[in-house]
Amino acid sequence: MAGAIASRMSFSSLKRKQPKTFTVRIVTMDAEMEFNCEMKWKGKDLFDLVCRTLGLRETWFFGLQYTIKDTVAWLKMDKKVLDHDVSKEEPVTFHFLAKFYPENAEEELVQEITQHLFFLQVKKQILDEKIYCPPEASVLLASYAVQAKYGDYDPSVHKRGFLAQEELLPKRVINLYQMTPEMWEERITAWYAEHRGRARDEAEMEYLKIAQDLEMYGVNYFAIRNKKGTELLLGVDALGLHIYDPENRLTPKISFPWNEIRNISYSDKEFTIKPLDKKIDVFKFNSSKLRVNKLILQLCIGNHDLFMRRRKADSLEVQQMKAQAREEKARKQMERQRLAREKQMREEAERTRDELERRLLQMKEEATMANEALMRSEETADLLAEKAQITEEEAKLLAQKAAEAEQEMQRIKATAIRTEEEKRLMEQKVLEAEVLALKMAEESERRAKEADQLKQDLQEAREAERRAKQKLLEIATKPTYPPMNPIPAPLPPDIPSFNLIGDSLSFDFKDTDMKRLSMEIEKEKVEYMEKSKHLQEQLNELKTEIEALKLKERETALDILHNENSDRGGSSKHNTIKKPQAQGRRPICI
Repeated sequence: MAGAIASRMSFSSLKRKQPKTFTVRIVTMDAEMEFNCEMKWKGKDLFDLVCRTLGLRETWFFGLQYTIKDTVAWLKMDKKVLDHDVSKEEPVTFHFLAKFYPENAEEELVQEITQHLFFLQVKKQILDEKIYCPPEASVLLASYAVQAKYGDYDPSVHKRGFLAQEELLPKRVINLYQMTPEMWEERITAWYAEHRGRARDEAEMEYLKIAQDLEMYGVNYFAIRNKKGTELLLGVDALGLHIYDPENRLTPKISFPWNEIRNISYSDKEFTIKPLDKKIDVFKFNSSKLRVNKLILQLCIGNHDLFMRRRKADSLEVQQMKAQAREEKARKQMERQRLAREKQMREEAERTRDELERRLLQMKEEATMANEALMRSEETADLLAEKAQITEEEAKLLAQKAAEAEQEMQRIKATAIRTEEEKRLMEQKVLEAEVLALKMAEESERRAKEADQLKQDLQEAREAERRAKQKLLEIATKPTYPPMNPIPAPLPPDIPSFNLIGDSLSFDFKDTDMKRLSMEIEKEKVEYMEKSKHLQEQLNELKTEIEALKLKERETALDILHNENSDRGGSSKHNTIKKPQAQGRRPICI
């Protein structure tokens, strides 16, 4: 029982001791994080927690930003988080952003995480057109952004259309020219291919080195009025304070470098800038809100401190960071060189492998062709052997047929001899038949004459009979006499008939075997043909200069001002835009 009471008491005491917390959401340029913060935490506690989480040591460039009634504000380090005018609805949201910008990014930004955060923020400001960027510089910056994201250009991987979903150019630049997304991608890719070998941090640093020379880079603009009530713009950046015409944010009307400013102060809504040179008049202006004056003063103090800090020897912490950065850079350089060597060796090995595979494939093809040729040769040899056998058999057959033909010729000759004898006998029989026919004709003629004679005798006999009958009648009238029987005349014998049947002899000689043999000999013929194909390729390229496609009516006021500054000899933040020059790099040309 006592143990249970003791446990409940310890639990209640722990519950009482547990601090109250609230949830905070931190939004960076590429991530979101949530933390449980104690109610008593100050801005520095939360800021240090975020920096530790990100691994960021160059904390002086950054801050936690929030919005109050459409006005930007920054979390104060020495003030409790919940004491700020922020929404009490959890999670309380802050944006982790760069508050101050370096004069020279390559010299001042040491850590890779610092470079990366600046790169993302400046890139977004350019795409959102908060920083004016001319078209040609936009294409070059886009090519470095692609290098930072995709690495080295590889035509087999980065095919046409791989940037279709990427936001790389400001909409103002895209609308200024009659160019398709494919045409923009072609020009960006042309620059991208030239950045081969640059690591992500190197590509991002090249991006920042070009962007820091743009007129509006790192400038915070505020609407102000001078003593006369004229509307102006105040620009605060790493170099000093600048006064602009509201219609021209590129070229300041007057500038106050930090080393020429003695004092900056404000009273209520009036802001005072006292130059170091007492001969120069004090510049006073008014802002619309007291909160804006506080923000301007924060930016002025922070930028001035960094300006003076850059012109002094680096602190021990910065020296240590730079030494570590140099070591890390050297290590990465050696690692990149090692990887490059390994890549080169791998590529050489792959090329050797490909060459060996190609040679192996070629040897296989040659072996296949040789095998096929061997098979064809064997088939040809078999065919020739078969033909030789057939030819030998045909030769034997021809010899046999020649012997048979010789025998047939002998038989024909014998038959011809017999035919001659039969012909001679037939002619003899014909002659005998002709002689017999002649004799029969003579006998017929003789018999015809005998028949005529017999007819004549018959008539004479009939005439004699008639006369006898008449005389008999005369006698009948007279005394009877013994009858007289007439003796009929004998008929001539029939003419014998003679029929001659002549036999005919015929002989038909056919040499069909000889003809068939000749056709079989002429039938043997073989032909081979080869075919080939010829392929041709044609390439057509069309390159259009975008200046010919520019729409003048879509030029913004900043475009016109930028062109005027360029015509006067440059368009940098205060004088000219530094054109990036590197060995082997061609000038920007779109």
